[in-house]
Amino acid sequence: MMRVLFILLILMPPTASWAQTHDRGEVTLGPTGRQLPRYVSLASDRTNLRTGPGERYPILWIYVRAGVPLEITAEFENWRRVRDLDGVTGWIHSALLSGQRTAYISGQIRSLYREPSFGSVPVLLAEPGVLAEIEKCHQNWCLVDILGREGWIYAEHFWGSYAGEVIE
Repeated sequence: MMRVLFILLILMPPTASWAQTHDRGEVTLGPTGRQLPRYVSLASDRTNLRTGPGERYPILWIYVRAGVPLEITAEFENWRRVRDLDGVTGWIHSALLSGQRTAYISGQIRSLYREPSFGSVPVLLAEPGVLAEIEKCHQNWCLVDILGREGWIYAEHFWGSYAGEVIE
């Protein structure tokens, strides 16, 4: 019985006593002094998502595309607990994450506009799953770059920023 409990403790994700937690909608500061939650992106084309903050924890998922936006929800030493677009959570080493803000186009084909307004001229159409680099955001509109083409997109049409977030 004791051996089973020991194995379960190793495989269980970290508890709030040693990992900063976050309730959705609440902004806190993590141990690094950075805001939690916050968005980042994958820096590497091959990144392991683990069940806990360390290489001894099993791999839950392998990401194979750099630039995918992730939400950091907790920090422990050099590890970050992240959540992806599908709600999958796990831990990734901080060296595999980038501060570059990216957007994952969601839902349906989305228009990107010359100006931050639905009344503006569309300059590009983006299919769901397309990744864009976020250049700046204000008043629920973000200027993004998709393969060298820029346009404004309404923040609810992608995953990778918070409602009303300002990015300079």
